[in-house]
Amino acid sequence: MPTNPIPNNRSFHPATPKRRTDRSTTARGDSFIHLGPFGTFSPCLWNTILLVALLAALFSPQIPFASPQAPCDRYHPEREAFFGDLHVHTALSSDAFAFNVRLGPADAYRYAFGETVRLPPNDADGVGTRSVKIDRPLDFAAVTDHAEFLGEGVICNNPDHPNAGAEFCEIVHEPGGRHPKLLMRIMSPIVWRDEQVCGEGNLDCIAASRSSWEETVSIAEAWNDTTPACRRTTFPAYEWSSHRLGSNLHRNVVFRNADVPDLPLSYLEVDREWDLWERLRVECLDTEGACDVLTIPHNANISNGRMFAVDYPGTSTLEEQRERARLRIRLERLFEVMQHKGDSECRNGISSVLGGADELCDFEKFENLALERWGETSECYQGMFADWVPHLGPDCISERSYARYALVEGLREQRRLGVNPFQFGLMASTDTHNALAGGVAEKTFPGHLGTADAFATQRTARDPAIAGNTSNNPGGLIGIWAEQNSRDSLFSAMRRREVFGTSGPRIRPRLFASWTFPPDLCEDNDMIAKAYDLGVPMGQELLSDGPHSAPVFLATALRDPGTATSPGGLLERIQIIKGWADDQGRTHQSIHEVAGAVRGADVDRETCTPRGPGSDSLCGRWQDPDFDPAQEAVYYARVVENPSCRYSGWQCLEIPENLRPAACSDGSVDQIQQERAWTSPIWYTPPS
Repeated sequence: MPTNPIPNNRSFHPATPKRRTDRSTTARGDSFIHLGPFGTFSPCLWNTILLVALLAALFSPQIPFASPQAPCDRYHPEREAFFGDLHVHTALSSDAFAFNVRLGPADAYRYAFGETVRLPPNDADGVGTRSVKIDRPLDFAAVTDHAEFLGEGVICNNPDHPNAGAEFCEIVHEPGGRHPKLLMRIMSPIVWRDEQVCGEGNLDCIAASRSSWEETVSIAEAWNDTTPACRRTTFPAYEWSSHRLGSNLHRNVVFRNADVPDLPLSYLEVDREWDLWERLRVECLDTEGACDVLTIPHNANISNGRMFAVDYPGTSTLEEQRERARLRIRLERLFEVMQHKGDSECRNGISSVLGGADELCDFEKFENLALERWGETSECYQGMFADWVPHLGPDCISERSYARYALVEGLREQRRLGVNPFQFGLMASTDTHNALAGGVAEKTFPGHLGTADAFATQRTARDPAIAGNTSNNPGGLIGIWAEQNSRDSLFSAMRRREVFGTSGPRIRPRLFASWTFPPDLCEDNDMIAKAYDLGVPMGQELLSDGPHSAPVFLATALRDPGTATSPGGLLERIQIIKGWADDQGRTHQSIHEVAGAVRGADVDRETCTPRGPGSDSLCGRWQDPDFDPAQEAVYYARVVENPSCRYSGWQCLEIPENLRPAACSDGSVDQIQQERAWTSPIWYTPPS
């Protein structure tokens, strides 16, 4: 069985993570160390205390806490790509526990950083019977268990708790986690908790939730490597999971460090996203101390257009709308464009989007495979009464369900308000419910939902009765361009949006924009240094200080090298996607090929062997031929691999022919895909 992580390097020091109720600080360089209400200590006494605490930690079964970050041995001024997963569920999430997942946060980090864990089906002792190990350890990770029912789960899973016999506990424990009463708690616009399990005033659930959150933060601290080796980085986090009126409005709440609020905020206490932002502002961002936080929305593809709705309920003036837009973009710097429930970049067939079809927008459309009925845009119920229309989708198509068109919507709002509420970078993660942080290898994908997809015949079937059917995929990874693998460096990069997402491979894309990039920049040995010097990287605005002909973009990519037994795919091309709104407010898109013109690669479907030409690296310099200096525009790059087998394609081949689900061969699921990466955008705003 896996053991609690005791760091191998003896320079780890235990330090209790700072809570919002503990404002103690240490003053370095003074002759004394001040610890707020705990008094003043001499450095000699303090060192003695640290030594005693360290020895106690090393010989204690308890998990030690990590010390503040030391400078990393590896430091790259021009930044390095680090890969991680910021969307990971464990047995603390009720919808994972319901499928017999018993791995906790520590197990998620064990897996992320290279250790073996065990998945359901479980044996008589509750131990998983499948051994799994990541193909390559991640650089960083965060466990994001649902804040909803966190306390209820702790109570219901403890047979000695006096409230464990509550009827609601039977609902929580029902196999599959789909009891109507459970679903209604996160779909109803009127929220409540069960007093029988939570006690008077919900105090029992609040106490249990606080205890579970403290454990989650402590485990993240234990796994965060603060030595100069910087082998691994972790972030305290949770998920706020509103599914109001059947629309997915989930956000992952990720903190910079262990200076966090005492309680995670759930939909059962905070039922609107703008109230979530306000609570985080009050309880974290605007407080003394080091608390910093981001909220990362995901799965806009099943949000009925509500994820990026242009609405400001409760405001009565333009200035109040501006304030809300400012708060939103202060917190929502990133959007999860890809995960196991599909791709939310773009969609073909939306009549209000002009510019023609984009063949690559048909990638991993979970909503097509998992949902039986889709309505027209008008059925998304936007407008004054959108909150109270009894629409329990998600089953409508809307521009506001996809990142590309939300980015254009942000340009429209910027013109109206002077603030862009949708100025977000693009990232990806898994949303695994198996605690498998970063488990995205297609060929060996073991599923994401415990017993719901424990067998290949489940994972490859197109059967809505199987929660882990082939409408899902392994999910993606977030890549961060940062100076070093430390919390502050990575989190600062997320704040400035210098991040990218991939559909799984460790492709390393970069995007820069300038008014003056030289024509031969791709051939320059100092290309990246000059790109930073002459322009701006992904995630930034390209400002104009006078008349210019048109912005120039530099897009580069390195292929995923893969492993010795499973090499990464070759690159096919880099595209730059441009979005803008015309004077009538209509959404426009254009797709430009900027590198990698060679085509012709394909896959042998009988063996999943890729064949044909491709590239290890690509670089392109592109100048917008249709630039209008008076028009706002947004640009991002998409890097595309050669065709390869989808996970279901690989696994269908391993199933005996007489046992293969129909979806393996009936064409309902394309078993060939093109993996990809998306950079964060660069925005152009005309001079005021």
